[in-house]
Amino acid sequence: MSKGTLFDKVWDLHTVGTLPSGLTQLFIGLHLIHEVTSPQAFAMLKERDLKVLFPERTIATVDHIVPTENQARPFVDSMAEEMIQALEKSCQENDITFYNIGSGNQGIVHVIAPELGLTQPGMTIACGDSHTSSHGAFGAIAFGIGTSQVRDVLASQTLSLSKLKVRKIEVNGILKPGVYAKDVILHIIRTLGVKGGVGYAYEFAGTTFEQMNMEERMTVCNMAIEGGARCGYVNPDQITYDYLQNRDFAPKGADWDKAVAWWESLSSHADAEYDDVVVFNAEDIPPTVTWGITPGQGIGVNEKVPTAAELLEEDRFIAEEAYRYMDLYPGQPIQGTKIDVCFIGSCTNGRISDLREAAKIAQGRQVAKGVKAFVVPGSERVKKEAEAEGLDKIFQAAGFEWREPGCSMCLAMNPDKLQGRQISASSSNRNFKGRQGSSSGRTLLMSPAMVATAAIKGEIADVRELL
Repeated sequence: MSKGTLFDKVWDLHTVGTLPSGLTQLFIGLHLIHEVTSPQAFAMLKERDLKVLFPERTIATVDHIVPTENQARPFVDSMAEEMIQALEKSCQENDITFYNIGSGNQGIVHVIAPELGLTQPGMTIACGDSHTSSHGAFGAIAFGIGTSQVRDVLASQTLSLSKLKVRKIEVNGILKPGVYAKDVILHIIRTLGVKGGVGYAYEFAGTTFEQMNMEERMTVCNMAIEGGARCGYVNPDQITYDYLQNRDFAPKGADWDKAVAWWESLSSHADAEYDDVVVFNAEDIPPTVTWGITPGQGIGVNEKVPTAAELLEEDRFIAEEAYRYMDLYPGQPIQGTKIDVCFIGSCTNGRISDLREAAKIAQGRQVAKGVKAFVVPGSERVKKEAEAEGLDKIFQAAGFEWREPGCSMCLAMNPDKLQGRQISASSSNRNFKGRQGSSSGRTLLMSPAMVATAAIKGEIADVRELL
């Protein structure tokens, strides 16, 4: 087993005890909740006449079901209105801080916690959402959990978990122009597979990650879960501290200096032992696009859809299913694939730096005829900052729609959905069948800049042509 890694240190510091089953009872420092997985959990507490043990350690927002065009209450969707009302009531009854629409701090849960400074190194974090791994970018250990586990954390502030192995994923070198953090994680998942991380925590390391800003690191950690890992993290460094300093919930004054010294002590030792180590060269990573129905079915934008013979035997069955579903044939270039909808947003790529990169492509150009393109900021703060920089004007002049914050078409639990067999260029994290709201809709994952390029061209194209 691993030894001396940040994961080991944080795990040991938060271990309450070992249960008879052999599982670890782990204390959770920060619990993030939203409107989808919390109502049932609160109902379970009521059934057992239990209270929220540490309400000050729970933070709520609304993101999955909120409409991004018209957020007037009551929502047109009666079920969405019912869900937000349930969250409002539960937070009020349990004295939980709730960042509602119009608060200035509402947004996708994995966007607002970092920007508020709630997410900090050395924390254990849980949320009833699989992409909680995003928070690992700060040197936290963050777990996506199910509804019954949301109940457990509300009631006890702990989770029962098996300790994970640790795989170090090292990426070294400088990314080429037109290659972004999204391409890095898609390339890693393509190489290691969607099940390659099962039973592991991924530690992302190497000179490439050392050069990334916090938002880029969040993108990579966000999709660790797509590679089968339970969580992903980056050791904290000066870039982490610079991002956190002066944020709302960050330590202040002398407490700041103490916090940084402690955070420094948590980083993996130089001689830390890992269960596995994989090394990549940044220069080998191209702008990457998924062609199939799992995030592991990715190829460079200049490559062709792989034939079954080019794949590992265990990957051929799902490839045959993907060919049929996506209407793509083996050996077909991915470039030139016609696009109906272009979506920029999500907890993976809805932050300010993502919007800036997409705006560089959109500026002075026009969305292709017949393409629906829209941009959804990840939070109210991101929206405000983007508008202060004039990014909204750039997008609108190019023919993109500019929306209100929310999860939007990432999972389509709101009005933003694909229709029929539409095909989407998306900066989100999953390309599963029906993921974007249509049982027959098709999704191709890529970076925000690549989505903007597809919107301009009306088809999958190489972003490097427009840089």
